Amino acid sequence: MFHEIQKHKIKPDCVEDYIKLVSEHYPRIANNPKNSVHLCGSWQTEIGDLDSFFHIWEYQGYTGYHETQNQLKNDQHYQKFIKELRPMLQIGKPNLPRICLLGNKSSSYTFILINTNIHIFITYQPGRLLEWENHWKKGLECRRQYCEPVGAWFCQLGELNLVHHMWQYPNLESRKLTREQAWKVDGWADTVFKTVRLISKMESNVLIPLPFSPLR
Repeated sequence: MFHEIQKHKIKPDCVEDYIKLVSEHYPRIANNPKNSVHLCGSWQTEIGDLDSFFHIWEYQGYTGYHETQNQLKNDQHYQKFIKELRPMLQIGKPNLPRICLLGNKSSSYTFILINTNIHIFITYQPGRLLEWENHWKKGLECRRQYCEPVGAWFCQLGELNLVHHMWQYPNLESRKLTREQAWKVDGWADTVFKTVRLISKMESNVLIPLPFSPLR
């Protein structure tokens, strides 16, 4: 099992049309029994890289991915969707999908579907991925005492050496209090100290679910 994380950067004057377009086509793709894919969630950025949208798809292995892609190539509705989507994308912005694994065999990461109001989607580009991951997994146990992560991924195809993780909160005030509590736990400060030095790039976005998103 792996996940495809899509990020679409949309032209500001096309945002409403984009939401209408994906609201029509993404549920149709996910609900088609001929496609070996599940739509985990779809979100719009509220704070961060504005006019951006994130979609997370779950495939039953690479076989399911290829089966779905071959099916979509022959789907006239999907081809019409792609034709309408392309003019809405900002030229030169990252719109490529990333193929990501959910943690790894030694991890205890999970993907849990819990209804909430906001999600924080964070992307890291560590300079030394394995060293960063070892430190981060230790710190994750500190944060888990107050907030369970929705998911954690590292990229295998697309833009490599990227790590994504998603947290859920009822609101930003709850996020603030949770982070303050984590700082009081032995081990979290050490994790931050060791991981920050290994990060070459970091991006954080506050996301709100689209109306059709399974994860809310």
